[in-house]
Amino acid sequence: MSNRRFLPLIIITFIVLFVVILLSSSLFFTIKPGERAVIFDRFTGLKKDKIYQPGFHIKAPWNELILYDVTESQVEETMDVLDKNGLSIRVDVTVRFHPVYDRVGYLHEIFRGDYVSRLVIPEVRSTVRKVMGRYTAEEIYSTKRSEVETSIIEETEDILDVNYITMRALLIRSINLPEQIKMAIENKLKQEQEALAYQFRLDREKSEAERKRIQAEGEARANEIINNSLTDRLLKMRGIEATTRLAESENSKVIIIGSGADGLPIILGSN
Repeated sequence: MSNRRFLPLIIITFIVLFVVILLSSSLFFTIKPGERAVIFDRFTGLKKDKIYQPGFHIKAPWNELILYDVTESQVEETMDVLDKNGLSIRVDVTVRFHPVYDRVGYLHEIFRGDYVSRLVIPEVRSTVRKVMGRYTAEEIYSTKRSEVETSIIEETEDILDVNYITMRALLIRSINLPEQIKMAIENKLKQEQEALAYQFRLDREKSEAERKRIQAEGEARANEIINNSLTDRLLKMRGIEATTRLAESENSKVIIIGSGADGLPIILGSN
């Protein structure tokens, strides 16, 4: 009799377990590393501020789970753009990005799951065209290439950031001009380099000529000062000083007889 009393409870428990097992795929879910998720509640709408992190979770079976891959993605684009003068240029661009982890709900609300084709690719293309349209082909190809790349990166990053996308890198793989224009630019750059080299040689030769002129003027001035200072009395005094030092030398033997016409002693011989 006692066993019959627990029979309804056992049946209910069995039914509950059966229902749980039957609905397990709708009740339980696991978020893998590199993923985030949001829930669309069929009664209250998208819970965009509630971000599910990697791990095991439970939800109501009537709610919809929306998974987002937040690992880094890469898009490669080849496009034709016009420079400042309307010249066509072919550009190869690579952009690496991922969704902002705690904003995938907002990203889904605006772009659903198609943010790459609806946001990233159009904005990259638009920014590349807009920036390169400010420069000439020569500037893009040579003189201002780094400035062009920096502007494209900064402006693309700004527009993606406000739309909950983190841009990791934007690389301009190649810039291809029409062959005729490319050769003309390269020839012009070569001529400019040759002109700079020639100007450098001229400047160096002018500097050397100026140095020699200053040196010559200095030597002439020194000689002029020396000549003006060489009086007969000074020469006689210097001669006496030199003769005295020679006579005092241990390695010298001097015989002096009388004096020369200038009043200095006459040195007849020495060892």
